[in-house]
Amino acid sequence: MRVGVVILPQFSWPEAKARWQSLERRGFAHGWTYDHLSWRDLAGEPWYGTIPTLVAAATATSTLRLGTWVASPNFRHPVTTAKDLMTLDDVSDGRLIAAVGAGGPGWDAQVLGQEPLSPGERVARLDEFVTLTDLLLRQPDTTWTGHWFEARNAKMIPAGSRDRITFVVAAAGPRTIRIAARADGWATTGPSAEGADLDRWWSGVADLVRVFEETAAAQGRDPAAMPRMLSLDAAPVPAIASLAAFTDAAGRAAELGFTDGVLHWPRPSGAYAGDDRLLDEIAAGLVDGEWSGTR
Repeated sequence: MRVGVVILPQFSWPEAKARWQSLERRGFAHGWTYDHLSWRDLAGEPWYGTIPTLVAAATATSTLRLGTWVASPNFRHPVTTAKDLMTLDDVSDGRLIAAVGAGGPGWDAQVLGQEPLSPGERVARLDEFVTLTDLLLRQPDTTWTGHWFEARNAKMIPAGSRDRITFVVAAAGPRTIRIAARADGWATTGPSAEGADLDRWWSGVADLVRVFEETAAAQGRDPAAMPRMLSLDAAPVPAIASLAAFTDAAGRAAELGFTDGVLHWPRPSGAYAGDDRLLDEIAAGLVDGEWSGTR
């Protein structure tokens, strides 16, 4: 299973650059950053833009794959998003993984003055966002009309001139999994960890895997051939708690067929608190970006 790390966009570029370069030097397969304008209890702390951060990371690295964890239609439109992704993919020489999700009801949901959406409305909006963004990334000129989004003669040159950007959809329920099954791959944080013990949480992840596999097969896809990415820190015991916790999580995820595991760069306190020396311990068990350890 390939292993990647989320670097929250909280650091001025000299420090952030060193972190992104260290992921490549340590041998991690991919690096990610959150696509929020602010986030939870860190809303009062420094927080930089997603796409500029990834463009800078692309120029500071050469082999590390780079991704959005995850882009949200809460404050994005497919036309401008596709243009940014196309540019980022060019700067990174094809190393981009574009992961998108429905967007939650939190910090970003009403920042542009929009009214709150129901869960069903967010799913319907995601469906359109994925459909139109996918079209834009495939062809140089797009006209399309939906309920949530519209494009009129949107020029995306040179979109479609080489292999399209890897397009991954984040999903943790049957409706969003149906959208993910049409994409290049599936990312998930799994079921809610609130009130769940570790084994019960992993049982819920296994249930989601079954839904994904059945849904993809019903749509004529081979689920075994699709990337599947799991946030290993979403569990009741986050993977960054210790090397033993990571080893256990990575082993369980691999047994369930996940191709990629994602953890967070440990922070000194608060969200994702941990010892960042753990990254060196994990890196010692990586071979070509893949975890070689066992449970």
